[in-house]
Amino acid sequence: MKTVLITGCSSGYGLETARHFHAQGWNVIATMRTPREDVLPRSDRLRVIALDVTKPERIAAALEESGPIDVLVNNAGIGLLGAFEVTPMATVRDVFETNTFGVMAMTQAVLPQFRARKSGVIVNVTSSVTLAPMPLVAVYTASKTAIEGFTASLAFELEAFNVRVKLVEPGYGPSTSFASNGGARMEGLVPEAYAPFAERIFASFRKTTVVTRESDVAEVVWRAANDTTGKLHFPAGPDAVALAQSR
Repeated sequence: MKTVLITGCSSGYGLETARHFHAQGWNVIATMRTPREDVLPRSDRLRVIALDVTKPERIAAALEESGPIDVLVNNAGIGLLGAFEVTPMATVRDVFETNTFGVMAMTQAVLPQFRARKSGVIVNVTSSVTLAPMPLVAVYTASKTAIEGFTASLAFELEAFNVRVKLVEPGYGPSTSFASNGGARMEGLVPEAYAPFAERIFASFRKTTVVTRESDVAEVVWRAANDTTGKLHFPAGPDAVALAQSR
């Protein structure tokens, strides 16, 4: 029986992905900064572990507690929506600490066991903004695009050790909107000069009818984790698939 460790499982894509892998009969290590066991089924095949991907000591402790794993799903991430002109550099760094450096740190931490066993899969969850950049998410897009390049290069680097690396690119999903985990970071990031432009963007979001469901992403993460080919990119959701095809 295989074991998957998933970051960012308190809600959204991570939570649904943990449920999906569990339903497929896998052992699941669901990690989150503040553990919430009430959101997942009680099972001897599912454990909830505290993990903040920006803290090296917590990464080490979580992997020691989890034991050997077969698949790492780097899902934890934070959103940011606003005009870059007024975004504090401290906020930029916060986004990169989780979305970029957190993914790299988790990946680096699991590679010794994967390389030694000559098996393992790393699935990095990015976003469809890497397929079609959008306004007012420049920092977020940069943090996710960095992971796209990182993953593409790493896939070649680890091929000799039979370690596979995959990218899952979710489309737009209102249920996991930036507002749900952006909070105070986004306060004041749409100044008056940008307000008319921003309102047009927000209006287009509200009119969007083709959206990505959490179950769409969970299913695609599952497929990526089990894919034995050299395929790298896995768009998730009808809008992401359409964007990928248009490229």
